[in-house]
Amino acid sequence: MSLGESAWYRSGRVAHFLRRNSGACSPMYMSVIAVESGAETYPELAGARVVVTGLSIILGVDLARGFADRKARLVIQTAERSPEMVELTALLASSASEIALIDVPFSATETPTHFAQHAAKNLGGIDTMINLVSVTQTELNAVDTLDEIEDLIVAKLGPAREVTEVAANRMALTWSEGTILNAVVAPAPQTARDAAILGMLRQALAAMTADLARRWSGDVVRVNAVGPKATTLDTMSGACLTSEPDIAALALYLASRKGRTLTGHVFDAEGVARRGC
Repeated sequence: MSLGESAWYRSGRVAHFLRRNSGACSPMYMSVIAVESGAETYPELAGARVVVTGLSIILGVDLARGFADRKARLVIQTAERSPEMVELTALLASSASEIALIDVPFSATETPTHFAQHAAKNLGGIDTMINLVSVTQTELNAVDTLDEIEDLIVAKLGPAREVTEVAANRMALTWSEGTILNAVVAPAPQTARDAAILGMLRQALAAMTADLARRWSGDVVRVNAVGPKATTLDTMSGACLTSEPDIAALALYLASRKGRTLTGHVFDAEGVARRGC
C-alpha cells in the first residue's frame, strides 16, 4: 500500500556500553555490547518520529522493536509482503505510539524522495531515520567487472543517500535536531574477491557519510553509518558489530541524547547478513 493509504495504529532488549579506542594515526572505533534488558530505557525517545527503510524479517526486527518498545512513532518501509511481516507489524503496533507500514519497494513511481517527503508529512517531521541496506552473497557473486561493481554500489547506496538528503533537509528547515543512520550489512567475505568488493562499497559509504555529515553539520543534523568489514584477517582493526541487536543498540544510542556528539562516523559490522544469504 502507498503511504497515503496506509493505516495508522495507536497504541529492552537492546542496551549497550559505548567505548572509544582512538590513536594518533588510527580511526575511531566504537563497540556496542548488549547487556540485560531494560538497562537503557531512553525515555526521551517516547513519541520520537522515527522512519525505518529496508526492513525485512531477517534485518531490522530488533531495531524496530527497540524503538516501538520505547513508544516511538514509526513509519516503516519494506519490500516484503508476507504473513510474517503482517505479524511483525501487529507486534510493533502493540507497543509503538503509532505505526505505518509501507510495503512497497522503491521504484520509479514510489521513489525514495517521494517516500521521505510523505513520511515527514505524516509524522509532522522526522527525528530519526535508519536506512537498512542488505548485500547478499548472490549479489557479490554476480558482479565481475569494475562497471558491474560500481553499478552494485550505486544500486545499494543511491536510495539511502536520496532519503538521507530529503530527511536532513526537512530537519534543517524545521530547525529540528535529528540523526540519520545508514546501515549496510553483508555476509563476512569468504575470498579476497569478496573482500575487495566490500572494501570498495565501504569506501564509497565512508565518502558519502563524510560528505553528508559536513553538509548538514551546521544544522544539528547528525549522519553516521554502519558498513561491512571488508576483511576478517586483521583481528586488531578495532571493535566490530557482529549481530543485528548490536546495530539496534547503536541506533538507539545515536537517537538518544547520549549520541548527540557523534556524526560522520562509519562503524564496522561483520557478517550480520549471513542468515539471509
